[in-house]
Amino acid sequence: MPTRTPVRTAPTARATIADVARQAGVSKATVSRFLNHRDKLLTKGIATRVEVAIAALSYSPNPMAQALKRGRSRLIGLVVADVSNPFSVAVLRGAEKACQQAGYLLMLFNLGNDSGREREAIETLTAYQVEGFILNTLGQDGGAAVEAVRHGKPVVLVDRRHHDMRADFVSLDNADAVRMGARHLVEAGYRELLFVSEPVKDVSPREERKSAFCRYISESENSITNLHGSTFESMADDPETELSNALQCLRQSAGERLPGILSSNAVVTLRVVAAMTRLGLRLGTDIGLVGFDETEWSPYVGPGLSTIAQPTDDLGRIAADCLIERLKGLELPPRQILLSGRLMPRGSSVPAPA
Repeated sequence: MPTRTPVRTAPTARATIADVARQAGVSKATVSRFLNHRDKLLTKGIATRVEVAIAALSYSPNPMAQALKRGRSRLIGLVVADVSNPFSVAVLRGAEKACQQAGYLLMLFNLGNDSGREREAIETLTAYQVEGFILNTLGQDGGAAVEAVRHGKPVVLVDRRHHDMRADFVSLDNADAVRMGARHLVEAGYRELLFVSEPVKDVSPREERKSAFCRYISESENSITNLHGSTFESMADDPETELSNALQCLRQSAGERLPGILSSNAVVTLRVVAAMTRLGLRLGTDIGLVGFDETEWSPYVGPGLSTIAQPTDDLGRIAADCLIERLKGLELPPRQILLSGRLMPRGSSVPAPA
């Protein structure tokens, strides 16, 4: 029995407005009037011909092209400092939900912690006709954000400020969160405290958290016996040796007192846990630990990592809502919205009984 060779057919090209006009025997302007619900300007016969042609060709208008013709892309640009940071991913999720509910799409640009790309991010997303920006950037190139404003695009800042830039700002209340974490360590009996952060200079949340820690220690030293605090900046290019040395110095300085660490984000928390593992130190018992950012793995590391959970979903959602309000014409002075964190105590900040 002879076999049949399957016949390959070329994919049907998507019908265009010109195809519809040709099929109906009218101009493209006439088809456009029909599509924009201005068929009252057409005779009933012409409107019927256009409708039949659209059905015959299975034509559907390109929503992006229609939006651009109306001067609206329904796109919002989100620029994040580091998408590998769990915080950035969680903020993205919250913003995306709010945008979807309002009929917008989110376009993401990841800086990869490279401050030199901030201007590139703004220019690239502007080329895609985004209507506004949500910025969670390093904040070291103020001119980049100003460039967005120059194009007439509203901007909302998340977590990281741009100095001298007037824009809506949504963030964790860093000072309150630091006090919460440090006070928890003190109440658990830790007296030699170390604040560990990535390089602080010109990154506003790191500056705010370090400043709040130093202020807490200064205000509490007189009322809490034997309390002492110091800070350490963990470098990404060589965290192992320096951080291990810092932990050993912490234990030596503590003497008979219990040493505890407050880490500034999930990335630093992992570095601290890795350094303690290399040194054979036990979480909670040898060194207490409270870290910023609640992650999926926090309950499962050692005896469980104590964390300060940021309302990341709310941060992203509120930032998107603020921007959409601006896009709808809201005119108010720049708003600052600070949200509270939540302490999640676990075994890493509970010393074992003597």
